[in-house]
Amino acid sequence: MPASPTLRRRLTLTLGTAAALTLALTGCTSNEAPPDPTTAGGGSTSSAPAPGAGGNDEPGEKVVIGFSGPAADHGWLGAINKAAIAEAGRYSDVELKVSEGTNDANLQISQVETFINEKVDAIVLLPTDGAALTDVAIKAMEAGIPVINVDREFSSTFAARVTVLGDNYGMGVSAGTYICERLGDQPDAVVAEIAGIDSLPLTQDRTKGFNDALAGCGLKVSNRVAADFTIQGGESVTAQLLQAAPKIDAIWNHDDDQGIGVLAAIDTAKRDEFFMVGGAGSKDVMELIKSGDSVMEATVIYPSTQAADGIRLARILAQGRVMGDLVSGTVPRKVQLYAPVVTKDNVDDFIGAAFTS
Repeated sequence: MPASPTLRRRLTLTLGTAAALTLALTGCTSNEAPPDPTTAGGGSTSSAPAPGAGGNDEPGEKVVIGFSGPAADHGWLGAINKAAIAEAGRYSDVELKVSEGTNDANLQISQVETFINEKVDAIVLLPTDGAALTDVAIKAMEAGIPVINVDREFSSTFAARVTVLGDNYGMGVSAGTYICERLGDQPDAVVAEIAGIDSLPLTQDRTKGFNDALAGCGLKVSNRVAADFTIQGGESVTAQLLQAAPKIDAIWNHDDDQGIGVLAAIDTAKRDEFFMVGGAGSKDVMELIKSGDSVMEATVIYPSTQAADGIRLARILAQGRVMGDLVSGTVPRKVQLYAPVVTKDNVDDFIGAAFTS
């Protein structure tokens, strides 16, 4: 949907005044201290600021942030909600209004409309359907309320001030690269893939990244099935996969929650000739990796901190602060989080922040 002239003007003004805001606000809200007026030159800005003083964690003007996400019917989504609420609770100057999680796009639209009517200062939104929530997000932006889009992108850039994403393509690349490192000298290795919901762009991106990485070492996916991000779906399609493939060298499962079912099917079939790489980074999977007593050898992180990052960015925007760790000082339009591989060698670095399936 094209943006209205009002919104275009607002975005233009925002960009045009960014430098002025940076100069005006850096002294009190960046990660550096303001110049010392007692230095020679009568407080000239040419003196180097002292690092480490002040910062965006310092209390500021009270702001109200609305948060809406899908129903927490999945371990990762539950962790998303929990982390967002916990992050808001860190700040005495933030009031968080949380809508009940829903998988009904129409209900979520009404929740956002309520936030607009209440004139909240910012909205953090993980849409149940990015395209369906685009129009109401634009409506919020046109009302002067910055929208922070989390995980599932809107269909218009005018619908959000900031978009915080995991890296689905990067997850596939990380998983494929790890398997290449383990099997790259075996051109006849049998690689299997257990995807999520094939109709979702995120699943398609994960598969593309996986195929691209495998191609780099001469491997390809020999057997592929798609589940539905549920335990039951994971178990069902894995049973089919194992029957169809009498020999497998490696499996990448896109999602650790559905991986509970995947592992159940593997145990039932009494198969252990392969190693497995998971996806998302659940605590249950990390414990299996740490134990060394499972086919589960690694998992690829898909951060459950995305909404928490959204809360932090919403507060910075609503209070007119700047990001002192960036030279420009302005909040980026898009933030994409990294997808590292967790193995037995580094699991202790990640397990403390992992979510429970």
